[in-house]
Amino acid sequence: MPLSPFIFTILSLLLFLSSSSYAIRSLPTTNLWDKNRIDADDETLLSGGFPEGLPTFDEAPEYRNGAECPILVPNSIVSPQCYPGHVHIAMTLDNEYLRGSLAAVHSVLKHSSCPEDVFFHFVAAESDSDDLVALVRSTFPSLNFKVYLFRVDIVKNLISTSIRQALENPLNYARNYLADILEPCVQRVIYLDSDVIVVDDIRKLWNTSLTGSRVIGAPEYCHANFTKYFSDGFWANRSLSRVFNGRKPCYFNTGVMVMDLDRWRQGNYEKKIEGWMQLQKQRRIYELGSLPPFLLVFAGDVEPIDHRWNQHGLGGDNLVGSCRTLHPGAVSLLHWSGKGKPWVRLDARKSCPVDFLWEPYDLYRPQQQDQVVLVSLQISFPLDSSL
Repeated sequence: MPLSPFIFTILSLLLFLSSSSYAIRSLPTTNLWDKNRIDADDETLLSGGFPEGLPTFDEAPEYRNGAECPILVPNSIVSPQCYPGHVHIAMTLDNEYLRGSLAAVHSVLKHSSCPEDVFFHFVAAESDSDDLVALVRSTFPSLNFKVYLFRVDIVKNLISTSIRQALENPLNYARNYLADILEPCVQRVIYLDSDVIVVDDIRKLWNTSLTGSRVIGAPEYCHANFTKYFSDGFWANRSLSRVFNGRKPCYFNTGVMVMDLDRWRQGNYEKKIEGWMQLQKQRRIYELGSLPPFLLVFAGDVEPIDHRWNQHGLGGDNLVGSCRTLHPGAVSLLHWSGKGKPWVRLDARKSCPVDFLWEPYDLYRPQQQDQVVLVSLQISFPLDSSL
């Protein structure tokens, strides 16, 4: 029987994923930049223990640069995060999305042509930071990274209720403050949500040129109904809606962005976004959390990036999280935006076909009791011998 187009696409992508790692794998080594930063918490982790309350993860394979990559020479004068040859990636870290974040990191390293040139900037809430640092080090022993503390009190009073409680997490707003959180030497960064998988060389995205005075680049979706992202009252109020005068605004997803932090700092965009958030607290003009302020400030002035770099919506909508199929065309990044997250659906044995594209990057190590439950489920539901 011929395969359906969707099943054929899934099988083709799985074949691509199994054969498209640019990096060289080797045995684990210490971090290139600092061979002496294993502290007491790290000793606990390396001996097999993990911080109480956090899930456990297998150590990822070691991905090393190929022969074509420039040689990284540690410099005691220049901070590791300021090294000019790095590809800078910013992500958030928290307990709820930790499994997704580590899978995303794994995918970036696996498909990067020069994985040792990638530097991760993780932003975490202060209460989680120590344990998360130790856990990242144990999972990726030679990863170039730094964890930054995010003061949630800065934004907490600016957050309004959203259609989904997860969208009200203060860390969703950390991207607004990256220009202040990261060192001034970090002039540009790729921001990635925690529910993505990269299946291409991240340097291709890094090389995006932001033309003119554009501050961010992202895939745009101009066929989407842009008016639905704001209330009728917003559009009826000319003093508000005129913000888009002279622009042709299109929807873009803030989960994948190339950001020029120098231009962001110069333009004081943090305050512009905060201004709209303050207005939202006074009179509701949108429902979708951290996205609409970005649309208000940037829509119509975004550097368009190929859609292959954000196959978004794989988590369904914000209320149901139903299964979605891949959009037609090439794929460089898969994004489970929406309510349905692949690790949740896989664990619940309610997975969608696209979730199996995420699974190979999952480093989660189930606890013994979880494995017993899984075995009992398999025994309770035997396969139908007639199939």
